[in-house]
Amino acid sequence: MIVAGLANLAIAVAKLVAGLFSGSSAMLSEAAHSAADTVTEALLFVAVRRSGHPADARHPFGYGKAGFFWALMAAFATLIGGAGFSITHGVHEILTGERLTDLTISYVVLAVSFVIEGISFRKALSQVRGEARRHDVSPHSYVARTSDTALKAVLFEDAAALAGLLIAAAGLLAYQLTGSSVWDGAASVVIGLLLLWVAIHLIRANVSLLIGQSAPEGLTERIRQEIAALPEVENVVELLTMMLGPGEILVAARVDFVDDTTGAGLERAADRVERTLKERFPPVTQVFLDPTPGRSARET
Repeated sequence: MIVAGLANLAIAVAKLVAGLFSGSSAMLSEAAHSAADTVTEALLFVAVRRSGHPADARHPFGYGKAGFFWALMAAFATLIGGAGFSITHGVHEILTGERLTDLTISYVVLAVSFVIEGISFRKALSQVRGEARRHDVSPHSYVARTSDTALKAVLFEDAAALAGLLIAAAGLLAYQLTGSSVWDGAASVVIGLLLLWVAIHLIRANVSLLIGQSAPEGLTERIRQEIAALPEVENVVELLTMMLGPGEILVAARVDFVDDTTGAGLERAADRVERTLKERFPPVTQVFLDPTPGRSARET
């Protein structure tokens, strides 16, 4: 992540030089995009480090949600630093018009940036596919439901970076063909709107996780089935799950154990449920069980 951040910083400087040299709003927008990505990488690094802190007396459930918070700050960096600058600067060029100079350096910077961003995107996509296979879901489903917000942010921002480079190149080419800087300004606005969509999507995802998002529905159902399949369990009255951090799940269940279970047997059964869930589902780190009579028992 540190190497990726330094690479983004170098790309941002190269795009800035090309933008200032040519006068292209699209190139300056791409410079702002890469600068925002650099800040994002730094904040995601903080997110990973903070979420990995072990639990203590003040935070008995660990620091996993700190990862969601810093990932949220990274999304705001994309929103303000990337989308805000790109849209306002593009609108300004459309309204005022500017003459662009030699664009050769801009095309070179865009091509080199595309190669670097492409390598980063392929690495993130490969990681997503590997995690999706491990969880037995499609890559699309994994990205939609994952609590690994750092990986999700890197994947989305790398994809946006590749798209932004193509949009910037298209804007420069359209300017050369028509002589109108409106196309360059329009490319800057489109890049900004793309970053706006990415930022809003990541903000919504992290806010949902911060306020207590449940585990994916399919995983929750498998957890329910695993508990219900144990011989000591009569029924799962209620099952609640919550994402505690990237790859960490809390499980709280009201369980109707078989009626002839003694006090000691109930303790052994509860321990077996906890061990079974943690072995079967590695993301489950906390399990709380509440022995609860079933509906028929409550009605008698």
